[in-house]
Amino acid sequence: MKITKITSQIVRLPAEEPLADGPPAFGPFYDFVTLEIGTDNGIEGIGVTFFGGALTGALKAAVDGLGALTIGMDPLKHELVAQTLATAAQSCGPAGIFTLAMSAIDIALWDIKGKACGLPVATLLGGLRSSVPTYASGALMRSFPIDVLERSAARLVERGFKQMKTQLALPGYTTPAIEVERARVVRNAIGPDIDLMCDINQRWDVRQAISIGRRLEEIGFFWLEDIVAPDDFKGLARVAEALSTPLAGGEYLYGPVPFRHMMEAGSVDIPMVDVLRAGGITQWMKIAGMAQGFSLPIVSHLLPEIHVHMISAAPNGLTVEYMPWSCRLYEEVPQPKNGMLEVPQKPGLGLKFNREILKRYSGS
Repeated sequence: MKITKITSQIVRLPAEEPLADGPPAFGPFYDFVTLEIGTDNGIEGIGVTFFGGALTGALKAAVDGLGALTIGMDPLKHELVAQTLATAAQSCGPAGIFTLAMSAIDIALWDIKGKACGLPVATLLGGLRSSVPTYASGALMRSFPIDVLERSAARLVERGFKQMKTQLALPGYTTPAIEVERARVVRNAIGPDIDLMCDINQRWDVRQAISIGRRLEEIGFFWLEDIVAPDDFKGLARVAEALSTPLAGGEYLYGPVPFRHMMEAGSVDIPMVDVLRAGGITQWMKIAGMAQGFSLPIVSHLLPEIHVHMISAAPNGLTVEYMPWSCRLYEEVPQPKNGMLEVPQKPGLGLKFNREILKRYSGS
């Protein structure tokens, strides 16, 4: 089998928050680059990536440039494809737009492999579980008024979520007391039995993280996420040592190597891996194996319709972030039910682009 063509497109989806019918936290659009890879036997694979803002056009150009280099290659040899593209773009370094573009290609190659074998990607990766836990994300943002947080949190419980994530580190004026009170309002709205995660998005320094983190321990967070700068591995380790609440982090790291440094430093209790920044499904699974070697669970960042395959296959896969920004790109995606996601059983990723949506929201 040989790759014969690649087609990419920018898609600008209107921002929305469907989980709790609240306001979107970002927007007004989410920009994606979709990818389709065709082969000489008629099998096509799909991939996706995104960066956002003014660089979306540059990302599409990178996808097109790298994709052109794969023409004539065997799509089942994803390691050879990855090595070839990395060699061709070696002066770009192992991060940034190169990795984001490479990830779209790798995702599409796994989709082709699954379709060629007649098996879901999850089965090719190990097929450990048919469903996995998932948590609601994006409905409890730091920019929302506290009454919206309270109402949305309760609505998520009504809709069957057993896990959900909120945010702290408010923009503008805030104090530790304000942070704790907002967290307490959400906890009271959902009760003690719901797993509540909290994302800081790198907004505290180490001193603040330890001080405020200790005051937050009464809330019983499932984890505190990206609590300080993502590459401050020693600082993260100091926070992890000081707090009893588990720390999650890693979504901002590119490729496997920084995860090794993070795990060796004892920086986090729960590595969080983004399939696009990791370098695709291939590299994501390598990071999962590394985390297993350190006896650590692993969680995902965005793209639940793709991450469900990896989290379900990894023995240390813990839960899938369900932030459905990308779901409208497809005709059908796994839907949360009682806090769980079913693994698609169709060959490949089990996804088809929604042609009407791609046409309606085409960015180029």
